[in-house]
Amino acid sequence: MDLTSSKHNHLQNKLIRDLERQEGEKEDEQIVAEIMRRRFFPALITHKAWEGFRFAGHEIRITEATDCYGAVVSPSALVLCYFLETNSKQYNLVDKNVIEIGAGTGLVSVVASLLGALVTATDLPELLGNLRHNILQNTKLKCKHQPCVKELSWGIDLEKNFPRSSCHFDYIMAADVVYHHPFLDELLLTFDHLCKNDTVILWAMKFRLDKENQFVGRFQTLFDLEVISNFPSLNITLYKATRKGRMKVSPTKLTV
Repeated sequence: MDLTSSKHNHLQNKLIRDLERQEGEKEDEQIVAEIMRRRFFPALITHKAWEGFRFAGHEIRITEATDCYGAVVSPSALVLCYFLETNSKQYNLVDKNVIEIGAGTGLVSVVASLLGALVTATDLPELLGNLRHNILQNTKLKCKHQPCVKELSWGIDLEKNFPRSSCHFDYIMAADVVYHHPFLDELLLTFDHLCKNDTVILWAMKFRLDKENQFVGRFQTLFDLEVISNFPSLNITLYKATRKGRMKVSPTKLTV
């Protein structure tokens, strides 16, 4: 191959890569825009601040708190909710046993409940009041199974509160649980304790600092990790994970 042909091929491959990148960015923008359209705000100012979301055929009102990190709705939660709704055939949650760790305001747990799952929403004790309020007001008389709210401090009393012999979850869900906090070891321990050989983990991860991002590598020492979708504009990746050694299933892309 002469120099001219080599240069031509190089330019052609670069053009293809640029077009693929542009198409990926356009797809990302379209899906992110669709996800963000699911959010709405009250027309009038009320005595208690809330945000609205449209998922699973329902209008969901979430009360937030500004005095602690876990009491606001993160974009990662919206990404996970959108995935659950738009992939409800492949990931059929009806009658499935689901636990959400770091549930925060409870939006993901609410959507999973509305899609038919038997949900346990968990978080730190100081967040349970608001979590319980949001779940009750958005699921009462609307779901096949009434979800429950339970305290789970990562790494603490796991066998006592969630005994391996009797607790079996089909799905573990997590949105934005990796950020600047000193409990990453305990978080990994919690994933490990709750995950059985046939459990599927659905995890929306927002990438921030290198120290927190390194958690993904540590996670992969215990679990097989697949990328379902990437959202570069949000710095969010949606993962599916199973305990190492389990047969893999092809990942599903989000669609508008």
